[in-house]
Amino acid sequence: MKKRKRMIFSGLILAVAVGAAGVASGASGSSGPPKIDPADFTNKVDNPFLPWKPGTHFHYKASQPGTRNPVAVTHRTVTIVGVKCVVVRDIVTQNRKPVERSLDWYAQDKHGNVWYFGEASSEFRHGHWVHNAADSWKTGVHGATPGILMEAHPRKGDVYRQEQAPNSKDRAKVLGYVDTMTVPFGTFHHVLETKEFTPLEPSIDHDFYARGIGEIQEINVKGGEGKTKLVSITH
Repeated sequence: MKKRKRMIFSGLILAVAVGAAGVASGASGSSGPPKIDPADFTNKVDNPFLPWKPGTHFHYKASQPGTRNPVAVTHRTVTIVGVKCVVVRDIVTQNRKPVERSLDWYAQDKHGNVWYFGEASSEFRHGHWVHNAADSWKTGVHGATPGILMEAHPRKGDVYRQEQAPNSKDRAKVLGYVDTMTVPFGTFHHVLETKEFTPLEPSIDHDFYARGIGEIQEINVKGGEGKTKLVSITH
């Protein structure tokens, strides 16, 4: 899933530290826009904490009654500023009725960092999906630049930009690792915990990632409510 403002309706200045291996050319340690070179990217996303294999479907359940969040890694790709990105479909439903949807675009560089290149967001109104320009953005359009969704080697204290657009400035910080965590899908060990926030609003989320699985839980700790947990994975 994406930086999951979608999971529970909550919702860099590139990394102060972005993993020992660095990031795409010119981005490591830079306070300006990252320099994206398509040659620095691969054709798959297999980061240990975000192994997005096309055809995989993640099923999440929110603490709000009747709220579900199915996320699908599609077989589709889209090329943005010369980089081939995988398309991830992220939907929120309420009592089995669609509420909102985003098509999120991600690519992994050769160091293993997963980059977020934008999204096309829609809301379900009167039986149709209607484009939501306020939540949509794309790298290269109106000055928007990509950020990192998942570092290759997350280390406690790392701070990085996840997206940078006129209407979206999400950041993340690595808080460390949790020894054990149990969600409906199972029990996991050495779980990565990150904090996601934005200077545009007071909302703060803590996200948890299990190695070999991906995101297993999100907890809104400020500016919202509830938790979202991984229930199942299908292929």
